[in-house]
Amino acid sequence: MGDTPRIARPVWEDRDFIKAPWCAGRALHCAAMPAPSPNRLFQTGPLPDGGTVRLDADASHHALRVLRLRAGDPVELFDGSGPRWPGRLLDEDPRGASVALGAPVHAGTESPIALGLAQALPAGDRMDWVVEKAAELGATAIQPLFSRRSLLRLDGARAAKRLAHWRRIAVAACMQCGRDRVPAVLEPVPLDRWVVEPGDPGAPAAAARPVPAASRWLLSPHDGAAIGALGPVPAAAWLLVGPEGGLDDAEDARARAAGWRPLRLGPRVLRTETAGLAALAALQARFGDLG
Repeated sequence: MGDTPRIARPVWEDRDFIKAPWCAGRALHCAAMPAPSPNRLFQTGPLPDGGTVRLDADASHHALRVLRLRAGDPVELFDGSGPRWPGRLLDEDPRGASVALGAPVHAGTESPIALGLAQALPAGDRMDWVVEKAAELGATAIQPLFSRRSLLRLDGARAAKRLAHWRRIAVAACMQCGRDRVPAVLEPVPLDRWVVEPGDPGAPAAAARPVPAASRWLLSPHDGAAIGALGPVPAAAWLLVGPEGGLDDAEDARARAAGWRPLRLGPRVLRTETAGLAALAALQARFGDLG
């Protein structure tokens, strides 16, 4: 009772996490992709093609207080739009350190298939895990959904706070895994309304145009095609995952009527925070860039 309470910090402010040998500078399983720099920073863009840029408060704090960089140290910047910029820290100004940028590099960290994950909100903080791992697995968009069986209930203020938190997690995941395009984490919406006309997971806002019915997959423990039996996959597709207990009968029927095709993962029933990530990994291994 007398101990000083511990204040939780975002993962990108945990220096031991960032400097861990399994994380810092680790190359992904893609021989053509250069390893990301351990001194990797997210800077709100757009970034210029060369020249000097002044880091924003978050990037400066991360560089000077978390990574403990000094003037002259090499860095790598990305703004979530696709490329990365090699650079060098010019000063240690805590109000906004300056970086000399080189030419942008396109490292090819995106999968050839645009996969969106539509996740009915799980209980507690499990959505944090889903967002982090979906970003690492190459999801291009993440759509949180309010389902009738969702245990997590969020009003307007709490939903906005959670959304900002999830977006920071997505940035941190891309910073760690070397991905240069940050997936869109969209505002939570009711599942019944969204399944009728989902946006395009390959579009920047994931809502620019409707997705054909053939590009909608509903994960089901009861029926559906196996991933190994799928034929040619479209360039963009959504995966829909229910909450604890699954979708109720009305939600399931509404989704299928809107063109969502059932997809099964095997003989075992997976937890909601496992199912979508397992499907992402399996689809990336079969049709994308994993493996």
